[in-house]
Amino acid sequence: MHGYVANREQLLARLRRIEGQVRGLHRMVEEDRYCIDVLTQISSATRALQAVAVTMLDDHVRHCVREAIDEGPETADAKIEEALDVIARLVKS
Repeated sequence: MHGYVANREQLLARLRRIEGQVRGLHRMVEEDRYCIDVLTQISSATRALQAVAVTMLDDHVRHCVREAIDEGPETADAKIEEALDVIARLVKS
């Protein structure tokens, strides 16, 4: 079971809203809307995706990493390394 199971419906609702934002961006470009307006909406969608990522990372650490710690140092080290890798990728994006 993944750590985000408890928040699954909330995450899906947020992702549906983000999907709507992206469709709106597509429409804006098709309608030749002003660049700054499009860029503002891109920024908004990006922040929304980042919020989902932070929620999932929080759930991962509180569930998956905690569980790995209970299993022992070797498993814990692997999960911690995995979490650090994904944090590095999120920070770079």
